[in-house]
Parts: sequence; C-alpha cells; structure tokens
Amino acid sequence: QVQLVESGGGLVQAGGSLRLSCAASGRTFSSYNMGWFRQAPGKEREFVAAISKSGLSTYYTDSVKGRFTISRDNAKNTAYLRMNSLKPDDTAVYYCAAGRGVVVGRSVQDYNYWGQGTQVTVSS
Repeated sequence: QVQLVESGGGLVQAGGSLRLSCAASGRTFSSYNMGWFRQAPGKEREFVAAISKSGLSTYYTDSVKGRFTISRDNAKNTAYLRMNSLKPDDTAVYYCAAGRGVVVGRSVQDYNYWGQGTQVTVSS
C-alpha cells in the first residue's frame, strides 16, 4: 500500500512557474513508476508526465514538452513536477500516481495508487 500526498499547487500568472511535489509513504517507493495527471472541470483526467522506477526514463504529453520536467528522489520518497511557462490551459487539478507495471504507462489504468490532487490555476 502506498499513500501519496501532493503539494505545491496554487495561483500563478501566465508565464510563471510552480513545482509540485508528491510525497509517498512506505519503503518501496523505488518499486513504482510515478506519473502526473491533470483534470480540468468537465474534462477527463489526462496524462501529463511519467518517470520510471529508476528515474532514468521520462515521458511527457506533447503539450507540456519543453515546459514541464518530472523528476524523483528515491531517497526522499518524493516525485516532482516542475512547471515553467505556464499557460491558462494548464489550469486543472493535478494528481500524482504510482504504478507497479513493468512498462511506464500513460493511462489512468496503468496506475495503482493516487493522491488527492492539488489545484493549479493559471491566470491570463
């Protein structure tokens, strides 16, 4: 069982930056691929970024490539999402997720545990 707690969300102007953190409980954090997803009002939850168990491989949805960076610190049981050049379209609740799969997934179904979410609002 893994419990995930996100933090770092908030209100920022367009062009600004935020860093989200996802703190995980337990001693098996390095056994999980970590992903970030987001959900805007009236829309489905969508993939944003993911990182492999070792941290050596990262994946991004096209709309955030070059602006967002996912990372992890296995010694601190924490995953991060650095978001630069934020746009109003990035406004959503951001969720971190942990998945046990061999392959790093981009679907909600690939992840076993989820945090409660943190709100990111980008004003124009």
